[in-house]
Amino acid sequence: MISRRSFGKALGFGTGAAAVSLAGLGSAQTAYAASGAPLGTPAAHTCFPRLKQVRAGLLDVGYAEVGPAHGPAVICLHGWPYDIHSYVDVAPPLAEQGYRVLVPYLRGHGTTRFRSAGTFRNAQQSAIALDVIARMDALKIEKAVLAGFDWGSRTADIVAALWPERCKALVSVSGYLVTDREANLNPLAAKAEYAWWYQYYFATERGRLAMQDKDLRRDLTRLVWDTVSPTWDFDDATFERTAAAFDNPDYAAIVIHNYRWRLSLADGERRYDALEKRLAARPVIGVPTVTLDAERDPFTAPGGGASYRDRFTGAYEHRTLAGIGHNVPQEAPAAFAQAVIDADHLLGK
Repeated sequence: MISRRSFGKALGFGTGAAAVSLAGLGSAQTAYAASGAPLGTPAAHTCFPRLKQVRAGLLDVGYAEVGPAHGPAVICLHGWPYDIHSYVDVAPPLAEQGYRVLVPYLRGHGTTRFRSAGTFRNAQQSAIALDVIARMDALKIEKAVLAGFDWGSRTADIVAALWPERCKALVSVSGYLVTDREANLNPLAAKAEYAWWYQYYFATERGRLAMQDKDLRRDLTRLVWDTVSPTWDFDDATFERTAAAFDNPDYAAIVIHNYRWRLSLADGERRYDALEKRLAARPVIGVPTVTLDAERDPFTAPGGGASYRDRFTGAYEHRTLAGIGHNVPQEAPAAFAQAVIDADHLLGK
């Protein structure tokens, strides 16, 4: 049986590795299926070479960038409670394939800052999606492959649905995640509600205070990592590298507003009403798309993607990743990188 470490070396994910071939990445899932090993690779990278900043819309955005400056753009979007390190082992092999990979800190995370102290710390879905468009405009990126999980999936889905001319292809973990606030007023099955415990905690003043306290939020976010990724054997240093991004002065405000807004417990801004009205109609996504479901993620809907299949009308593939939890790009970087490449080439098949 192939060990996770030897398989990662075979793929060229080690430090100072040679270029990963498209065929090599393409065989990742087949090799794991044949070996019976978990669909992931060991963490080969701990950080990005350097971070950049760009003024874009309401924000001064911190982001990592690897790969050739004039390569086709791939924008990787993280979720909560995570940061750009979710893509630390996804970006290098994509860069080796010639992609320009950009991994931004979402608003309220890491080195991303609001440009004005007077700006409302809004985390409703359309505002976060517009951050992507503003960032692309600032960097003069006309079109990009968008890839994300958790908040990142939702954001990428929205850009693909509302601005398809800016999205060459899409990789979306958990499929179609556009928030339906009216539907969110209805109760779910008990098991599903149990998995969302922190969403309800954040609806309370106690939850807000916990997010503002550095030690309490570290304990809370570490608990989320442990419970939503039950098979991921990460170490303390891996968590702490990401947790540093939670020290952003706007982190608590952004996290609390996002979850309260979803439950209609907090208002958004009127300037986004027209976009939210379009999103409430559950617009379809027509760009080439690969959706990924993580088998061990408590938020993965049953049915192998059937619940959202009708929302994707273009070239499409769906994959379920056995033994993988919520943080798909960091738990299974080879499979995630392959999904990006495959989405980019769906129309050519």
